[in-house]
Amino acid sequence: MISSVRGEVLAVGLDHAVVEVGGVGLAVQATPSTLARLRRGQPARLDTALVVREDSLTLFGFAGAAERELFLLLQTVSGVGPRLALAALAVLDPAALSHALADGNITTLTSVPGIGRKGAERLIIELRDKVAPPSPAGSTDEDAPASPVAAGTLRDQVVEALVGLGFAAKPAEKAVDDVLGAGGPSDSSGVLRAALTRLGPSR
Repeated sequence: MISSVRGEVLAVGLDHAVVEVGGVGLAVQATPSTLARLRRGQPARLDTALVVREDSLTLFGFAGAAERELFLLLQTVSGVGPRLALAALAVLDPAALSHALADGNITTLTSVPGIGRKGAERLIIELRDKVAPPSPAGSTDEDAPASPVAAGTLRDQVVEALVGLGFAAKPAEKAVDDVLGAGGPSDSSGVLRAALTRLGPSR
């Protein structure tokens, strides 16, 4: 498994970054909060997990090892794949997710799109004794807000990121329009988080 990557950030999108390692640009899927730490042209290090499928190899990146371990732990539960695990970490930071599992907080877990009540109960039953409070994330650049993006471009990019997470285009567009129309966040990661919450527990 590729457990980490270090190199210059060549590009940062809403759902991935491209990091150059040994002359090769690696596309790394990540949460908005992790991507917001990265800056094009700057060095970065990400803990990673490589997910191998019959028709694809997908690299997922994280701000710290604890976040990566939680991503992998979630997938030990039946019905939870990498996209849903990443969505959970996009909506809830590692500490909030760990506490929700340990405390049996169904309400918090069902705020993640794709996790309904039964799914939340299954997660709690199988993982509540396996989670530990995550250590502070380090290794990447200091936290910084994402750069402002023009409204039209922002909408298209967030919709594209939601479709990449498995949502249908029309519900994704409506969720993003609702967030932008309500005068909520103006940065890409904030809009993506708010849209994920609006899409609710079922796809």
